[in-house]
Parts: sequence; structure tokens; C-alpha cells
Amino acid sequence: MKKSLLMSALAASLITLIGCGCTGSGSTTGTTGGSTGTSGDGSTPALKGREMPTAPGNTADGDTIKIGLIASLNGEQQPWGVDSKNGAELAVEEINAAGGIQGKKIELIIEDTGSKPEGGKSATEKLVSEDKVLCVLGEVASGITLPAAQVCQANAVPIIAIGATRVDVTQQGGASFRVCYTDDFQGAAMAKYAYEDLGLRKVAILTDRKLPYSTGLSEVFAASFKGLGGEIVAEEKYESGNIDFKAQLTNIKAKNPDGLFCSGYFTEVGPIARQRQSLGLNVPMLGGDGWDSKDLLDSGGDGIVGGFFANHYHISESRPEVASFVANYKKKFGADAGTAMAALTYDAANVCFEALKKSTALDSKSLISAIQGIKDFKGVSGSITIGADGNAQKPALVLKVNKDGFVPVKQVPFFVFKG
Repeated sequence: MKKSLLMSALAASLITLIGCGCTGSGSTTGTTGGSTGTSGDGSTPALKGREMPTAPGNTADGDTIKIGLIASLNGEQQPWGVDSKNGAELAVEEINAAGGIQGKKIELIIEDTGSKPEGGKSATEKLVSEDKVLCVLGEVASGITLPAAQVCQANAVPIIAIGATRVDVTQQGGASFRVCYTDDFQGAAMAKYAYEDLGLRKVAILTDRKLPYSTGLSEVFAASFKGLGGEIVAEEKYESGNIDFKAQLTNIKAKNPDGLFCSGYFTEVGPIARQRQSLGLNVPMLGGDGWDSKDLLDSGGDGIVGGFFANHYHISESRPEVASFVANYKKKFGADAGTAMAALTYDAANVCFEALKKSTALDSKSLISAIQGIKDFKGVSGSITIGADGNAQKPALVLKVNKDGFVPVKQVPFFVFKG
């Protein structure tokens, strides 16, 4: 969400993004509910922000079914983008080897977003208007996904977000969906873990003010932790790209917290962890799926060891879906899947394929309805049911940071944040 990477483990109940949510307004409204509007034909009630698109959409008229992927193949989120590309390519290779869908092979068209919101918009415009894809997969970051979702809604083409955990990603209209959990769930899940499992009662929060993923995640964590009976003793802010966090950490240390919630990306969390340790702020660190990167181990050093964060899955899980994915991924790419983004993209592609098999016609508007009907789909990142709000209802996984990697410590079942 939110949001570059390592083995991951969580399901739509823990944190993002990757979230990894990225840029945008940072809304933290609940994941379900809302006032109703009307669907595209004016006959069926729809949740607010879930109105069906009215454009004619695209049709699979040729020999293939075109599916698009928007991914950050350049820029700061490139590691997530490469993992996403690999996950999509593996899923397409497998479905085509099995004969394709309704007599047609899947054609994957990949566009680079450059890790920028405007790149997400232009890439999606090309895919839906020029390439005439039936579905768009992506993005990892919420700030890149939001404009893409708006383009898809205007053109009646479904988009299945991968690691975009910001709540409002699926409030751009009835064409937007996601296979990751939301920041509402992930933030609340980490607050619950901090309070109930770690026994923390006084927590400080460190937020990236330039990153809506971070601001939204911090807001939910704070509301949930206080709702459980905990106290937020300090709230400090920094900006993406900062390298010196000593002033904020010194202020936090003076408040004597027993935990530190860091809602930003691994790029800053690593240096924060080192500086925290050097200042003697020896309390557990917690965060969201934006921590998911092997680079965190290098940049954080011993300072990040013992931290906890939410994620979507882990390669060590014993479920057959995980074992098959891990083996096939390694066979194709010669390495383990770097982060949860590979698994989430693989799941997004297969949710799309499952919906295509059930679709009444090979057109994008029929596919929107079919995706909305997905229930209990056995994905690598967990069992996926698409709710009326377009969000995946699934569990989340808490990972602990060890010296040599991340290990799963607890699965948090899906629940709705009521804050």
C-alpha cells in the first residue's frame, strides 16, 4: 500500500501499501456503510461512491482478451512495481497454459506509472482508450491508483487495486475494487495487536505529513488505540525524503511512551529506527504494510529488529495456494517473491480471470458485475470476498522483524473499523 520489499503476510484486515496508500486526501472513513445512491440504470440502490458507470465500456472483439497492468517500473516505488509485474505475468502464463478463457488467450499490456499519480492517469487512459482493455490491474500506491480509478469509472472499465489501501480508492465509483485490505482495517488491527497482544498502553505516533497513506493510517491507529483504552502521548511529523529525525524522536522520548507507531514507508522508517536506538528510545516499533521491503533490514539495522507491521501474506504460510505460488514464482523468476505486491497482483489477476469465466459477456461492464459477485476466492493472500463497497474482506497478518527477515506472528481476522 500505501504505497520497495520482502516476504509479506497479511490479508485484507491488517493494514496499504502498500499499502501502501500513496497520495491523496487521506480519508479514513469506515470501510462499509454510507448513504445510498442509484446505480447506472437508476434502478438498483448503490452505496455512496459505488454508482455504476454509464459509459458503454470496452468489448473483447479480437482473438485475445486484453488486460492492463499499471505498475511503477521506474521511480521510488520500482521494487514494488517489478514485483507487481512479475505477479501479473505469472498469472497470465498459467491461465493461458490452461487454455485461456472462453476460447481466448489473455493478452497482458503493461504500462509504467513512473511512481507518479499523473503517470497512473496517463497509463490508464492509454489502456482503456487505445488498447481497449477489459480490466486494469493496479496500482500498488493509493495516490497513483486514485486518478486511475477515476479514469476507469469514466470509461466503464473495472480496476482492481493491488496494494492501494486508502479507503477512498474504492469510492470513485462502482468500477473500482481491491484485493488488499484498507487502512481502516490495518490501522485498527495494529492498534488491537499493540494493546491486546503487546500490552502497550502509552504509544507515540510518527507520521509522514506528505504521505496521505501515512496520515490516514496514523489517524485510524490513534482512534482505535484510544478506543481500546490506550493513550497517545505524542504525535510528531516528518516529510518524505527527510534524513534527520532526532528532534521528533527527542520530543517523543520525553513523553516516556511504551511503543512507537511509525506509519510511513520503509525508506524513512529504517533511518528512524537507527536514530531511535541511538537516542535510547528502546520501545517496540509498529507500522503498516509500507514497511514491506528487504531494504528495511539494511537501512534499519539492529534498530528495526523486534518491530511489528501489518502485511498481506508470508511465503512461509502452509496454505496450498501459497505453496504453489511460491514454487511457481521461483521457477519462473529464479528467486522468492520479494514482497506481498507480487502475491496481491497475482491474486488480482486471478480474481479478474474468475470473474471473466462467470461474466455474461466479454465486455467491461459485464465484468464489473462479475467482479462484484466474487465470494470466497482462494487467493495467495487469503480467501477473498468482494464486499458491496468494492473492498476485499479478508484477514491480516502481523509480521515481526528479525535480523534476517520477517516472520508471521499473528493473523488478525477481518473486522469493520467503527471509528
